[in-house]
Amino acid sequence: MSNPTSVSTFGLRFVIPKHSYAIEQWAEVRPFVDGRDLLEQIHPDGTSSCSARHLLRPAARWPFAASDEPRRIELSNNDCVTDCCGGLFVTIRRQGDRVLWTSWENTHDIRVPLPDDLYFDAAQYDAELARAGADTGWEGPVDTAARLVAGELAARTAREDGDPAVFTVAPERTEPARVTVRLGRRGAPSVQEEVLVRELPVTGDEPVGDLVRRFVLRITAEDLLPDPAA
Repeated sequence: MSNPTSVSTFGLRFVIPKHSYAIEQWAEVRPFVDGRDLLEQIHPDGTSSCSARHLLRPAARWPFAASDEPRRIELSNNDCVTDCCGGLFVTIRRQGDRVLWTSWENTHDIRVPLPDDLYFDAAQYDAELARAGADTGWEGPVDTAARLVAGELAARTAREDGDPAVFTVAPERTEPARVTVRLGRRGAPSVQEEVLVRELPVTGDEPVGDLVRRFVLRITAEDLLPDPAA
């Protein structure tokens, strides 16, 4: 795929899940190398382990973020828990003006040939991460609604460490589509023990922004949001 001295071009593309029963309903974020879908070449039946949900975090914690400290990341899975069905892993690190992808590992099938190390120009790599993080042109109404709901709730419950208090937000590609929010009940010992679910239908009959504002106000009025200081 690449020889050790070549510098490849890094790209990211958003892909909507093909099935409404896929474990991850946020759009896949798939890495492209020199214009080619990397996972299609080395794990064609797999699903990218990075989704649009991960890009809601601070940029330094995105799966593809590169720093001087090497990080082993899960690149793809089999639409299953990786401990069960295996997946593809790579180590990402920044080295001077390059970003390196090395130390490939396939825990699904060790017989599959692993790629050569990949080298990217760090400036081009960072620019592509920033572009993808700002890209909303691929979104359908339920994707926009999920992103806006997640952002609103994160802003209202953010802790000092930058993480939101416990909740999950997910688009559901049903008919009609909806956004599902799961909140830990205030005072519950753990979110697993007591979970409140609120759903926002996204029918396309009115602007998504208006839907989201009313939905978040309703949750706030119910006093359901966890205390960031807790």
